[in-house]
Amino acid sequence: MSEQSFEQMLEEYEKTIHNGEIVEGTVISVKEDEIVLNIGYKADGIITRNEYSNTPNIDLTTVVNVGDTMEAKVLKVNDGEGQVVLTYKRLAAEKGNKRIEEAFNNQEVLKATVANVLDGGLSVVIDEARVFIPASLVSDTYEKNLSKYAGQEIEFVITEFNPKRRRIIGDRKQLLVAKKKEMQAELFAKIAVGDTVEGTVKNVTDFGAFIDLGGADGLLHISEMSWGRVENPKKLFKVGDVVKVLIKDIQGEKIALSLKFDDQNPWISAAEKYAVGQEVTGKVARMTEFGAFIELEPGIDALLHVSQISRDHVEKPADVLKIGDEVTAKVVDFNGDDKKISLSVKALTDGDATEEAAEETTEE
Repeated sequence: MSEQSFEQMLEEYEKTIHNGEIVEGTVISVKEDEIVLNIGYKADGIITRNEYSNTPNIDLTTVVNVGDTMEAKVLKVNDGEGQVVLTYKRLAAEKGNKRIEEAFNNQEVLKATVANVLDGGLSVVIDEARVFIPASLVSDTYEKNLSKYAGQEIEFVITEFNPKRRRIIGDRKQLLVAKKKEMQAELFAKIAVGDTVEGTVKNVTDFGAFIDLGGADGLLHISEMSWGRVENPKKLFKVGDVVKVLIKDIQGEKIALSLKFDDQNPWISAAEKYAVGQEVTGKVARMTEFGAFIELEPGIDALLHVSQISRDHVEKPADVLKIGDEVTAKVVDFNGDDKKISLSVKALTDGDATEEAAEETTEE
């Protein structure tokens, strides 16, 4: 450092400063927990770690270098040892508050990194000024655990600005809601009934799955998950699965989805595969008092009337059959328009029983 002239030394000696004054200085020394500034005064200025930042245990040598120029605020003109006590973070907080106030007045969107995850929400810092985002304003959906936001950069707006009461409140939720509305409008403008779209499974329930289509959710009801029978949607889908679905219906903001694509309809080729006289094998899917329904393939059930189960008298199907039993029978009636097929076990051993069986089963 060049030697000072007598005039410069005299000027520094005679210079006066006051508590609360903003001074500019040059870093002449920096340690892990202390910065020393030449502020053009008869004494140097000291910024401790606690007065530099709210970040705990920050190593000051990683953020400041000798020769840097800094502004700081005077806390004490004399700390008792002839040094000037300065604060950097309080000056930064004042500037941060001004920045936040401008954003509040202009409803500007701010962006900052989450500094702390608290019990009741998130704390973010803008130039050492803290903004609190309550848990209810973090997301547009309920989130029990906010820990995933730690260290994450998020956007928000200021909805309350009262630094005197230390109430500076941020809101992320309204941005998400606005974005979703925008995406929803874009989605409904480009989709129509009959379209095939791609979506992500958002939630799975006992009655169906909700699919995020990018702007709105659609419901894939259990009855539309397959041409066959689905007992439990949770065995077919999990959250995060990407699926291609058919838009079956749109009613206002409600979208009904389906995985029953027309070209995969098993009834397209059923007339040929299950023509009258064909011998077929299937499994008992469900039973009633008047007969058992045999699943020939996913999406196609056929009725085995109680009178056609055996040549012996059967009071009710459950007396001789149970769910899951494999049954071989003959097709005695096929009605493609009504999607009905009738079977007979008796007709396997008695060809003359086919016409009789058809009459009995179609009467039900």
